Amino acid sequence: MQDDIARERHLIRYSGRGSFSPEVIDRASGSTVITEDGRELLDFTSGQMSAILGHSHPEIVATIRAQAERLDHLYSGMLSRPVLDLAERLTATLPDPLDKAVFLTTGAEVNEAALRMAKLVTGKYEVVSFARSWHGMTQAAANATYSAGRAGYGPPAPGNFALPVPDRFRPDLVDADGNLDWRRQLDLGFDLIDAQSAGSLAACLVEPILSSGGVVDLPPGYLAALRDKCRERGMLLILDEAQTGLCRTGDWYAFERDGVVPDILTLSKTLGAGLPLAAVVTSAEIEQAAHERGYLFFTTHVNDPLPAAVGNTVLDVLTRDRLDLRARELGDRLRTGLDELAVKHPVIGDVRGRGLLVGLELVGGPDGADRLGAAVTRRCAELGLHMNIVQLPGMGGTFRIAPPLTATAAEIDRGLEILDKALTAEAG
Repeated sequence: MQDDIARERHLIRYSGRGSFSPEVIDRASGSTVITEDGRELLDFTSGQMSAILGHSHPEIVATIRAQAERLDHLYSGMLSRPVLDLAERLTATLPDPLDKAVFLTTGAEVNEAALRMAKLVTGKYEVVSFARSWHGMTQAAANATYSAGRAGYGPPAPGNFALPVPDRFRPDLVDADGNLDWRRQLDLGFDLIDAQSAGSLAACLVEPILSSGGVVDLPPGYLAALRDKCRERGMLLILDEAQTGLCRTGDWYAFERDGVVPDILTLSKTLGAGLPLAAVVTSAEIEQAAHERGYLFFTTHVNDPLPAAVGNTVLDVLTRDRLDLRARELGDRLRTGLDELAVKHPVIGDVRGRGLLVGLELVGGPDGADRLGAAVTRRCAELGLHMNIVQLPGMGGTFRIAPPLTATAAEIDRGLEILDKALTAEAG
């Protein structure tokens, strides 16, 4: 009762029309979060898709403790050993020419910084992103976000254009066989953008797998075709790998599957394993052009030593424990289990994704997919599994499933068992 009063009196609600979870979390370890009353929940969201090493990983805890005692924060023009090491090590995981990095705090902030760089370097201002995109809640990132949060905040900045989403489960344009015709869709999308453009197309900002947009994996070949569209127009391609980067999809980076190297890459969430660390990575050529034009993104926590030290530990664990392979193996186990549930439960319309970022979409149900998704989510929580549904109108039947890369096979199986029970209880 006291907690309910505190919520009502003192907390600003920030998730649109959603609400806070009913329980207060006391602590977390590995794949488990524990409430104040001692109830355990298996976390299939990795704490907002971020805690790829699980909660309170002992090496992360040790790094924070040691670095906080030595050096936690500096004047933003000063450099520290953790920052220099992280820049060298992070760029070494990436293909040429991505060899220049800056470290910030959130996904929104790095997308802001990337767009600012692209506009300065190209001398243009127009930005293209997907019609169900989520890139953040700060100004430029919010203007490039179409999945939510556009109504009621005044006019967006001019020059932002939405590109149709190549959703193979719900295709907008189909070929003779009834499959998504993504090439025709992409051509049409850019025909419309060209018609609206003032001739100042600067950048295209997209996720290789739309997360908040419904865990939509871009069809093979799409990313290369999109890169070509950008090159034809002198645009920079910015890939937002906040949720897909650093092994979650079974590769170090999701763009590797397509052999496409972006002009600018943004990382967050996974880089700090849940702590506020994010990065913009680009080529020496683009960085030099930005510098010559006076690129300015000077913030209080740019290149902070404490989160950079955590980032180095994240790279240590990812490399040593081969978590890219582990994400692939556990992802196969998860996907196989979900496919088996789809055979058992007709309300499962689609299972999609890569590695340990998987989408499960419900269809129909007695009260519609949105209500069924909410009911299954509640029942999962009652049974000890924290699941996340896409919080968008008409998409509440789509689950984003993203366990930590350190989860065990037994935890994957237990999550599948709980989901099975919840579907049986709510959908029959």
